[in-house]
Amino acid sequence: MSHEADSAYAEGSVTTQRDDAILRVTLDRPARRNSLNKTMIETFVDVLVRAASDDSLRAIHIRGAGDDFCAGSDWVAANSPSGQRPRTGDLVRRVPHAAHRVIELVHSIQLPVVCSVQGWAVGLGCNLALAADFTIATTDALFWEPFIARGFSPDSGSTWLLPRLVGVARAKRMLLLGEQVTATDAADWGLIHQAVDAGELEQSTEELLTRLASGPTVAIGLAKQAMEFGQQATLGQAMTQELFNLELSCRTKDFKEGLEAFRQRRPPKFEGR
Repeated sequence: MSHEADSAYAEGSVTTQRDDAILRVTLDRPARRNSLNKTMIETFVDVLVRAASDDSLRAIHIRGAGDDFCAGSDWVAANSPSGQRPRTGDLVRRVPHAAHRVIELVHSIQLPVVCSVQGWAVGLGCNLALAADFTIATTDALFWEPFIARGFSPDSGSTWLLPRLVGVARAKRMLLLGEQVTATDAADWGLIHQAVDAGELEQSTEELLTRLASGPTVAIGLAKQAMEFGQQATLGQAMTQELFNLELSCRTKDFKEGLEAFRQRRPPKFEGR
């Protein structure tokens, strides 16, 4: 890899900001539509791992800097000619701890995750938006899975996420034909939570984050875990898992507050504990 290519590959960052109980994660590489390089992915994984064990957090917001959300992994830079072929099995050995780990963490972390999307959400960026609990996008945003068009098979959870969200027929349109999907269609399909005008993106996102961050965080996390488990379980297995989660949530301070608020006929004031 040339010095110029190496420099381009290294630029960019994933930054975080605490806003009370909300962790805001920004993919900051606007010159390349926030495509994620190796360093950014490593940072992203570290941020999510630390967030998973932070009891003071109650929601996560993921956004892109500039005009786009995320144009996926920077495959061009990662595969620039270097004169040396990677070891056999390089992808199988490396990717599960990188891009795939980001999707797994976003999907499974026991905190509500909200993505706000503008511009392009491509490949890994598209799947990141799909793995989130809620994605709000501007009506002119585009969701695209370009894997086949680039000559390789889909990854980063697309073959698991898409059929479950929109069905096999529409998943094939996106994965095999490479169709780009507007945010309006994505919302109609159930691919994302909501499509809004560009001027409403921030307000709509903040309203949703505020609602989630003021909820019973433990119960929300357990409900998220139960839904993930239930996708691969029988009804009986899913209900057994629900009982274990119910046992845990009934021991929280928020459960007691919920009952007391119901008795007093007032809105509950959950603390996330």
